[in-house]
Amino acid sequence: MAEISPAGLEQLVAEEGEVLRAYRDVAGVWTIGVGLTAASGVVTPRAGMVITKAESRRLLAGALRRRYEPGVEAAMPGAPEHAFDGAVSFHFNTGAIASASWVKAWRKGDRRAARTGIAAWNKAGGRVVEGLARRRAREADLILDGRRMVPETTFVALKAGDVGDEVRALQADLVRAGIWEGPADGVFGTATEKAVRAFQAAHPNLTVDGVVGPATRAQIARLIAARKTLAATAAGGALAAGGAGVIPADASALDLNLPPGVILLSVALAAIATLALVGWRYRDEIRSLIRLWRS
Repeated sequence: MAEISPAGLEQLVAEEGEVLRAYRDVAGVWTIGVGLTAASGVVTPRAGMVITKAESRRLLAGALRRRYEPGVEAAMPGAPEHAFDGAVSFHFNTGAIASASWVKAWRKGDRRAARTGIAAWNKAGGRVVEGLARRRAREADLILDGRRMVPETTFVALKAGDVGDEVRALQADLVRAGIWEGPADGVFGTATEKAVRAFQAAHPNLTVDGVVGPATRAQIARLIAARKTLAATAAGGALAAGGAGVIPADASALDLNLPPGVILLSVALAAIATLALVGWRYRDEIRSLIRLWRS
């Protein structure tokens, strides 16, 4: 069976990032190493789990052998090493090697169509993501031209000294999360690094290094989601509690044979229950926010 080369493996790790302490991803799924969850079949991450770099690479190799390398070999039989490496990176990120139209173009030798097809996989949540666009360009260069790009650090990490739209987007997220007051100027300077470090220090599953990698990005995103959900739930409960004047005296207009007061109490209790469930789901993020407020 074909395997990713050592150079290809390093580029994949650079693209994905590598986190040796378990963390919750944006969806709340425990993750470790190079983006590995329990679904990988090679590890079951849990709170407090820490692995070595050697263990991370062993687990990644196992995940690649189980799913990703066989998928690429089936879709691109006889691919040269560089093309295989780039395709594994694409498949690891998208899981779409069997359905991507660019693969058919590559098999036909249509380089232009293949490059255009690879570039099309640049969206998340229906919008173009700058980081994904750059990753697709690097993968196209590797698949089609054999051009490798492995930096000293990961492509996905942001750190002091970085500038540009990705930094500006990060700063905007820090503001939305209540971690920082801005401005979002696109410069990862001292103030931004201080805010990042404070956030990391408030979250037990993060390493306090001032670098925004996969784990820190995921926790910031979850904190934003927690704040939005809690605010919406609280607002819904307040609206229900304040709606006594709009509930008709004749409750039958609502197809309920209940007094208006009982209806209001039921809605309020439902809102409280929802708030409690949301609070439990985002308990780690709420604790970290409280630590930030106290610091």
